[in-house]
Amino acid sequence: MLDVVMHWLGFGLCHQLADRSFIAGGVQLPVCARDTGIYIGFVASLLLIALLDRGKHSSRMPPAWILGVGAAAVIAMAWDGATSYLGLRETTNLIRLATGLGVGFALPLIVVPVVNAELWEHPGGGGVLGSAWQAVLWLASMPIAFAVLVWGAPLLGAGYAVLTAACIVLTFTTVNLIVVSLVPRLSRAAQGLRDAWPALVVAFAVTAVELTVAASLRLVLLSTASQR
Repeated sequence: MLDVVMHWLGFGLCHQLADRSFIAGGVQLPVCARDTGIYIGFVASLLLIALLDRGKHSSRMPPAWILGVGAAAVIAMAWDGATSYLGLRETTNLIRLATGLGVGFALPLIVVPVVNAELWEHPGGGGVLGSAWQAVLWLASMPIAFAVLVWGAPLLGAGYAVLTAACIVLTFTTVNLIVVSLVPRLSRAAQGLRDAWPALVVAFAVTAVELTVAASLRLVLLSTASQR
């Protein structure tokens, strides 16, 4: 049953090829190795930034050099994907995981300040990872996260798949907060997490619709292709 749930959760998001995906506890993760890195990396970076921010709701972008690191991560993943798909070089699931993780870590650098600026009644004027020690800690957490995913997460068995699924939902919900917070009644209406629950509920509902529509669309495309 869990295998079926995991399959359908990621069905509209990923090719789910077995040889490009991790299997833990006999359950294939809902998305491939690269996407696993993206979603878990996003949540890990999100939680770390929130911890370092300490409730200040920083609404300015990180320093330019940190954004440069994020851009480099995106380029690395694009290069790995493009060169391997073109047959110029071989890649592995560990490389896919690493490059996906880098992109996952990079995305909250932009998402967090935008959400903070739109969601909170009094967003902070500081920048995300504004101090040198915060930036260094954020950078150091990436290889640690990679090591945990390679050697620690498989020990969870099927829990690894559940963790990945939870990160998928949380990633979509967080990104959807950007749009949800533009709704007049929800824009800058929250002073704390207790006040943010209406926006969070709406963002979660949008996520459920998106995942359902994506899976349905893939079913239609596969059905159409099989009839030709």
